[in-house]
Amino acid sequence: MADDRAVHDLVRPGSRAVERSSDVETRQISNEARLIRGAFRAAGLAVGTAVRSGQWAVGTGYEVTKQVAQAALDGESSADIAERTGAALQSIARSVLGVTEGSVREIVSYVPTGTGGAQPGGPAAPLIRSASVEDLRLRGDTLLARSADVYFTEEVHPAYDRILDQIAPDEARILRFMSLNGPQPAVDVRTNRPLGIGSELVAGDLTSVPEQAGVRYPDRARLYLINLNRLGLLTTSDDPVVLSRYMVLEVQPIVETALKQAGRVPKIVRKSLRLTEFGDDFCRTCFTLA
Repeated sequence: MADDRAVHDLVRPGSRAVERSSDVETRQISNEARLIRGAFRAAGLAVGTAVRSGQWAVGTGYEVTKQVAQAALDGESSADIAERTGAALQSIARSVLGVTEGSVREIVSYVPTGTGGAQPGGPAAPLIRSASVEDLRLRGDTLLARSADVYFTEEVHPAYDRILDQIAPDEARILRFMSLNGPQPAVDVRTNRPLGIGSELVAGDLTSVPEQAGVRYPDRARLYLINLNRLGLLTTSDDPVVLSRYMVLEVQPIVETALKQAGRVPKIVRKSLRLTEFGDDFCRTCFTLA
């Protein structure tokens, strides 16, 4: 609160500093003051639990706020002010609160980098970036060097380890079922129109694979399939399986509900759900399929 009052006192109408500024400068200062107040408010929210006992060092924060507000009065750009505010927050957080580097980055990430538009000389960029171009280039060159190293061996694809962290136990059951049983029937339900012109999709990629695999949470079946498709493990093909295998699927509740919604003489498009080559190798590598 002391920080807010300091900024308000420095930029309120009637103060000597503002009287010396033009109307355009006054509007700019007002915008910059709001930026500063928002930054300190975000910082206060981020560390509120840790400072209940009054350890925020009001005097230090007051002085920092005065300095940053003065920078606004002196006409510094919003990007410079944001950088200065971020540095101030880092200093207070480290010296007074004793927080970790990761916590400091979370606090500083609340500080805007500017007005939201592109800066002169280049596009706008976030204050905190996960990797620079140099970092990415170094990693890419390292991969190329490993590919040329005849002594470097890699038993499995490096993505498999991360994929195992991104799939649910039910999704593992689906993958194992697909690996053991091969492509499975899937259907689209569409409205029926002459020559197919104007036909609308009512429900797509309907399948009973999750239920057949014995998932514990059948209500999440659709989400499971979406995630496995996102990871490149499953895909839906236009190639159908044996026609007789669709008889069981087309009397399942999910399909019957879609048929009722499609109106008179609905159209069923028969497809198949399959493991991708990547998914097949993933299953053979990561699961016991005996």
